[in-house]
Amino acid sequence: MIRYALACDHAHEFEGWFGSSEDYDAQSQAGQIGCPTCGSTAVTKQIMAPMVAGTKRNTPDMTPAAREVMMQVRQHVEDNFDYVGEDFAAEARAIHAGTSENRGIYGEATPAEVRELADEGVEIAPLPPAPVKKASLN
Repeated sequence: MIRYALACDHAHEFEGWFGSSEDYDAQSQAGQIGCPTCGSTAVTKQIMAPMVAGTKRNTPDMTPAAREVMMQVRQHVEDNFDYVGEDFAAEARAIHAGTSENRGIYGEATPAEVRELADEGVEIAPLPPAPVKKASLN
């Protein structure tokens, strides 16, 4: 796995994990890498220092406790919020406009939909990723 520091054209910084540099290139060219903050697919790699075994790291990997908190947040959302699937953008707009019941929802949105929601002032946040299923690992 390769971890890249990324930034969108709106200067939002985030990181992405890829199976190889070719995987990053293919996903980038296909517009499949989106900023988790605004949804922009105009994403570029940032300068990173290589991680060399035996050297002191400036920033530690996510701790097991931090991973556990992320999974607890995800589980809380799944247990207590309404799953609206691909209708997420439309339902989030309706809640924001007051034409639908004010409640927590989660679902899927395209990077373009995320960008539009952010531009409209709809408060949204990415859900922490689901744990990787062992069967899908190499």
